[in-house]
Amino acid sequence: MKPRSLVFDLFGDYLRYRGGEVRLRALVALMGCFDVPEATVRVVVARMRKEGWLQSRREGRETVYALTADAWELLDEGRDRIFKRAQGPWDGQWHMVVYSVPEAERGLRERLRKKLAWFGFGPLSSAIWLSPHDRTGEVLAAFADCPAVRLDTFRSRSAGLEADRDIASRAWDLKVLDEDYAALLETYGARLARYRDDDALTAEEALVERMRLVHDYRMFPFRDPDLPPELLPEGWRGRRAHDMFLEAHGLLRARAEERVDGLLEDG
Repeated sequence: MKPRSLVFDLFGDYLRYRGGEVRLRALVALMGCFDVPEATVRVVVARMRKEGWLQSRREGRETVYALTADAWELLDEGRDRIFKRAQGPWDGQWHMVVYSVPEAERGLRERLRKKLAWFGFGPLSSAIWLSPHDRTGEVLAAFADCPAVRLDTFRSRSAGLEADRDIASRAWDLKVLDEDYAALLETYGARLARYRDDDALTAEEALVERMRLVHDYRMFPFRDPDLPPELLPEGWRGRRAHDMFLEAHGLLRARAEERVDGLLEDG
């Protein structure tokens, strides 16, 4: 787990509910649970402040850090993708984005593709991306200030369910994703019994384990388009993995928060 990601995760899972800010001394103590030395913490927060993710203020001789509005927006967007799943039946419509970016703007094109994947779109071809969920508004808003990007959006239906399944298999590598879900289930499914036992883990161990769980799961929602059940391969393990993640995250919560509260009080 990278120190920069740990800072974001600590704010997202704990500090947001405890005033949204933290003294440097307390942050050093929290990061120490993950064997991150104080010198590294100071370098990381200085860089994050310079990049516009953190803001600071003085309180006596102490420095107090908080996330900026842009950082909170990024965290909130990511949290929705990680913890929520689409509900209700699919209406059978695909939501499509067709983009055009000047050849000279390769960096912008790559940023657009990453953003499309972030919103759950998959590539049907290099410039045609689609999703079973209506998130075209988010894509348009994200690039509203980029005149070099031309985006056209459409809604359409295929010839039927067989064609829809073929489209899904071409736009996303569901086989590899399902195999990765299986590995996650094997790893953390074996740990659930310990998570359920209040005496099996110390508060600090629970904090570290919960953060590792979030770290290991966090990229799945950005690879997984959350397809309707009728488009998924038989035996799909994504929903089971999501349910396991939510259970494990909840089981570790009280002990992890106990450790965070203790360190904040001492800091």
